Amino acid sequence: MSKARIVMTTVGNGADAKRLAQALVGERLAACVNIVDTVRSVYRWLGEVHDEAEVLLIVKTVDARLDALQTRLLELHPYELPELMVLDPVAVSERYLSWLEEETLPRA
Repeated sequence: MSKARIVMTTVGNGADAKRLAQALVGERLAACVNIVDTVRSVYRWLGEVHDEAEVLLIVKTVDARLDALQTRLLELHPYELPELMVLDPVAVSERYLSWLEEETLPRA
């Protein structure tokens, strides 16, 4: 099991995506956030099927920062029920993992 984690979430627009990405990286909860504009999401919500454009965030962090990242993401997220999917990569290069760990170290 890798120490690296990938967290995925979606938001409704680029402004929310940028705000979340800036906060998570700025607070050292994530080393990097990719913003993928525009994805199409088809989902069932409150008994109805929706088909909407969304923005996908792919958040790179480490296991040691995952709980704090999840808490902060849920605080900042504009959705009533945010997508919060955590993936455990099968393999991560040592150099990239070292960078992830360094960039997510809490600073005093």
